[in-house]
Amino acid sequence: MENQNQEQQQRAGTDGASTRITAAIYSEATLPSKHFDLDLQHTIDPKDEPQKPGWRKFLAHVGPGFLVSLAYLDPGNLETDLQAGANHRYELLWVILIGLVFALIIQSLSANLGVTTGKHLSELCKAEYPPFVKYCLWLLAEVAVIAADIPEVIGTAFALNLLFNIPVWTGVLLTGFSTLLLLGLQRYGVRKLEILIAVLVFVMAACFFGEMSYVKPPASGVLQGMFIPKLSGQRATGDAIALLGALVMPHNLFLHSALVLSRKIPKSVRGINDACRYFLIESGFALFVAFLINVAIISVSGTVCHQNNLSGTEDKTCSDLTLNSASFLLQNVLGRSSKIFYAIALLASGQSSTITGTYAGQFVMQGFLDIKMKKWARNLLTRCIAITPSLIVSIIGGSSGAGRLIIIASMILSFELPFALIPLLKFSSSATKMGPHKNSIYIIVISWILGMGIIGINIYYLSTGFVGWIIHSSLPKVATVFIGILVFPLMAIYILAVVYLTLRKDTVVTFIEPTNNDPAAQNQMENGLLNSSDLPVPFRQDLAGIPLPQ
Repeated sequence: MENQNQEQQQRAGTDGASTRITAAIYSEATLPSKHFDLDLQHTIDPKDEPQKPGWRKFLAHVGPGFLVSLAYLDPGNLETDLQAGANHRYELLWVILIGLVFALIIQSLSANLGVTTGKHLSELCKAEYPPFVKYCLWLLAEVAVIAADIPEVIGTAFALNLLFNIPVWTGVLLTGFSTLLLLGLQRYGVRKLEILIAVLVFVMAACFFGEMSYVKPPASGVLQGMFIPKLSGQRATGDAIALLGALVMPHNLFLHSALVLSRKIPKSVRGINDACRYFLIESGFALFVAFLINVAIISVSGTVCHQNNLSGTEDKTCSDLTLNSASFLLQNVLGRSSKIFYAIALLASGQSSTITGTYAGQFVMQGFLDIKMKKWARNLLTRCIAITPSLIVSIIGGSSGAGRLIIIASMILSFELPFALIPLLKFSSSATKMGPHKNSIYIIVISWILGMGIIGINIYYLSTGFVGWIIHSSLPKVATVFIGILVFPLMAIYILAVVYLTLRKDTVVTFIEPTNNDPAAQNQMENGLLNSSDLPVPFRQDLAGIPLPQ
């Protein structure tokens, strides 16, 4: 009997170390009506069972939120933060605050969706929408992944330019090989690689915090910019939309709902509630750190670029600040080494964000089309498409043109957001998808108000900006009319698509009622005492290769 117990414990330990995704779904008929030990067949009092400490449960869920948060520190964020500070000082800090609060809400909704349904967002979109809508959403999601990859390409190229003084367009070509090399290094230890990237990114954060303590931006100006919404000056609306696009990225919603499936979560009411709470805490901490770093970057840029004692060269740099020229902001702290430290951190930022984009592209393709590519193939496909516009712009426009392309890519992401956000808000608020775990009325109201606000701003900027361009265009009237005939129908289609996704009623039921009939058995399984091999636990084999620490 003792040998049987030892074998079962060894088997349970092996299963616990598995990196494969399991969704523990069991029914009343599967489990005994009373709580029995599987070997000794005697009744056990749940109160006598050792409880797993809360902090250990929390650490078991850590990983997805921090990996997703790297996307909030990518080169696109750095570029838009630097330009927002240089052009508007602290005026757009409120956009960062609202953007990251909204990001916390929707990232937690995305995690809850994956935990509760056992499927990620793209899989639910495939199940819910008609084929034509499904393929349109897939194409838009792929465009979003590619648009998010453009800042990573250009940021990495700028870093290589700063380190080795090679042309930007040459660095763009080299980025295709650099990320493949990084993905190849994962086989030597994913955990070590993630720690290295995180250390390098936080080195950059420490540099900006150190610079902020040196230049001492006025607290009143920072707080006023953070809590008093204001849009004034040239390009303020466009820069605000670019900030939102760089912060709240649609591919992150697909990514987070899939990454949580890499954790072994019991399909029970308590198991789901605990997992949702732990993922919320993790995301909140990770996004708070990202918020502080973004505020520091804008504060440093806004303070340094609006000083009265700037030299002519520095004033010219601030008037067209890009990732390639921002290292001078750190000279007060790092001196001559500022360029090297900044370039290394920028390289780490670009490469780490590219890995998250690669995973997001995999999940989008697998969910919508049931196609799963190898990581290197998926990265090569996305990177080759993203390199094309980056290469053309860097050859023609140089560093300045490449920097403006990052802003354009961020604006594209902002316009793409409704086609991932609306399905997420609807699914997470629907009883057909979430059952009793659907959003509360308060979360529904807050998330829809913020979501519709961002979508409304996008539509307003899109329409007024294009009409203003038409009116003041220097092109011949025939060309202007022809462009208007092409673009206005596309704008109408965009608005109609948003209305369709918003008003369409969900019809497909995907929620599976969690087992709640045997609290003792739930307690035993959730604390690792019940061997998962004795329950009908299906694999998510398609997601089993996610390299997250268990």
